[in-house]
Amino acid sequence: MSGPAELPVLNGINLDIRRGEMLAIVGASGVGKSTFLHILGALDRPTSGRILYGSNDVFALDANQVARFRNEHVGFVFQFHHLLPEFSALENVMMPALIRKMDGDKAEEMATKILNDVGLAGRLYHRPGELSGGEQQRVAVARALVLGPDVVLADEPTGNLDIHTGEAVHDLLLSINKRKRITFVIVTHNDKLAMRADRVLRMTEGKLIQEK
Repeated sequence: MSGPAELPVLNGINLDIRRGEMLAIVGASGVGKSTFLHILGALDRPTSGRILYGSNDVFALDANQVARFRNEHVGFVFQFHHLLPEFSALENVMMPALIRKMDGDKAEEMATKILNDVGLAGRLYHRPGELSGGEQQRVAVARALVLGPDVVLADEPTGNLDIHTGEAVHDLLLSINKRKRITFVIVTHNDKLAMRADRVLRMTEGKLIQEK
């Protein structure tokens, strides 16, 4: 009996992402958008090809070095906020800094500053269950930003929110991109929101085609 057949998900993608760019990726469900984002963020390892950050080939690093690279250079925002329910907003945002073994007082200072920056100065000590959906996602955005990453990868960051709240979160991401010049790569089903990005790529049959 033969082994399982190989199922290619991504096919011959060659993409340069500019520093400070807001890039949107759209496409139908199941075409590989999330897989691409996970490889781009070094969460998954490709079977072939390279991911270069500047001149650094991420997958030439060992597993511990890749984990350190993610912590230092990449922020992630997902459709579901993945906040730890037993911890406050402040404690959730401090987590990446504590993982880096940063001093607790310094981590708290940085987390407080970024929570203020995303409009949650009055919600520092609220747990996720005490926050609205939009507030929870703002905490998730703050967590992604707390260490000052070079790039933030967002997978359907407004997909679990109503239209009004989703637009507010998207406005927040656009504002941060413009003010802080952090690179954003956003996977979204919302074509209206995508068109506000600097570039829009559509994924189909494992390839990326530029639409804007």
